[in-house]
Amino acid sequence: MVNYAFDLAIWTALFFITGMYKPQWPLFFMKKPERFLILIITTVLVMITFTLYGEGNRRAKLELTNQHPAAQESASAPVPTPQPH
Repeated sequence: MVNYAFDLAIWTALFFITGMYKPQWPLFFMKKPERFLILIITTVLVMITFTLYGEGNRRAKLELTNQHPAAQESASAPVPTPQPH
């Protein structure tokens, strides 16, 4: 997922740069595209990029902790519980 986040970040930067230069290029299907619409779309794409990056890092950390279950068990020592008489 982190790779997809970097790819989307590159596409977002290209979309923003070309859209600020000539809004007709990325929004070719509109009659009168505006730079404000480019800014809104870029903001949404940046939020998606950060979400992908964060989720990719979270899943990578989760995989690392699941690969070494013995290390987790040795870190927590068993605690004796008192028994009623």
